[in-house]
Amino acid sequence: MDKKKRKPLTRRLIQVYTALLYNAYIKGFAEGEIYTGVLKNACVPGLNCYSCPGAISACPLGSLQNAISASADRPAFYVIGIILLFGMFLGRVICGFLCPFGLIQELLHKIPVKKLKKNKITQKLTFIKYVILGIFVVIIPLFFGLRKQPLPAFCKYICPAGTLEGALMLMIHPDNAGIRALTGGLFYWKLAVLIAMVVTCVFIFRAFCRFICPLGAIYSLFSKIALLGVRVDMNKCNNCRACVKTCQMDIKRVGDRECIQCGECIDVCPEKAITFKAGKLVLRGPDIAHKEAES
Repeated sequence: MDKKKRKPLTRRLIQVYTALLYNAYIKGFAEGEIYTGVLKNACVPGLNCYSCPGAISACPLGSLQNAISASADRPAFYVIGIILLFGMFLGRVICGFLCPFGLIQELLHKIPVKKLKKNKITQKLTFIKYVILGIFVVIIPLFFGLRKQPLPAFCKYICPAGTLEGALMLMIHPDNAGIRALTGGLFYWKLAVLIAMVVTCVFIFRAFCRFICPLGAIYSLFSKIALLGVRVDMNKCNNCRACVKTCQMDIKRVGDRECIQCGECIDVCPEKAITFKAGKLVLRGPDIAHKEAES
């Protein structure tokens, strides 16, 4: 099998398996109800709506907002600790491999239309997600939480994953006519956000991840220290920038805050300077890829 085809396929399978695992509560889809068992007290690493009928665990972003909203009564140590662990061990590997909404965006981008390539403007737009993180995930939930009025602002006003996986999945079930009857202006606003994001992702690779997602913004802060991820041997690198030119994300160098650690740059490096590591252990590199391609 050609190695350039093998590696994206491997990552795609992990993405699919992850999405299925996150949403393994089949009974929820059948009955149109949300799972509320003990597993919902834990968070999955990627963005996956708590209200999805199949979701077996909570979304870290929603849990963080709820914890911040409740911080006047109890510290948010548990959720913050979980996110710190995810960040330190996995970083943006979560974005590249373990996020169902990332998978949806990549599949949308495969629709054959003319694409908008990354440029200086898209690089500047990546800072929007940090503004959204600060305002909608931290400041607004904290402001209302201190007034005993919990408000997970990002989930309520923006999150397209919540609209797609939660609201729409519940509403299409025939037993949930009551939910459909309650739809109002807020739902139609979020539906418009979802439609806009879907259309944008057809033309722009992973637009939500690059410009909007506050969870990706959090994990990007761990890019330099995460245990797992893509590494560059600067003794071999000749600064040809083939990796940067090939990457569809707004990276300035491999492994920076915008790198989703997908590892697809490994095969395009002429100097074989890029590897995928867990600490000092090489999980994937040019030599390993070559051997796998021959087998």
